[in-house]
Amino acid sequence: MTAAGDGPWLDDAAGRLVRPFTVSNGRTRPTVALDLVSQVMATGATPLGYLGPEHEQAIERCRVPVAVAEVAAHLKLPVAVTKVLLADLVDCGALTTKPPAFHHNPTDRALLEAVLDGLRRQL
Repeated sequence: MTAAGDGPWLDDAAGRLVRPFTVSNGRTRPTVALDLVSQVMATGATPLGYLGPEHEQAIERCRVPVAVAEVAAHLKLPVAVTKVLLADLVDCGALTTKPPAFHHNPTDRALLEAVLDGLRRQL
């Protein structure tokens, strides 16, 4: 029995029916440098060749700029596998990527304290 909206790839009792690294054909290294906060976006170009369902889901998710970590969460795949899939799509021209633009030092103590204070208020 499949979970609602997950198609044949998930089973309520057994969990994921296809191992994550099967999705990337066992590849563990993307051909493009991506980190968790790299932004990816669909270009509108139609990729040539076969795409798996995860590739198609990634393109659909990337209609607007989105972080690699968000795509991984949406696909319910490990980030390493997601990076390989996204790199495939960048290589064939279906996605474009850019590093995040930091307007400040991301390890700035004041910024980190502000984030911590915001999180505390939410809890």
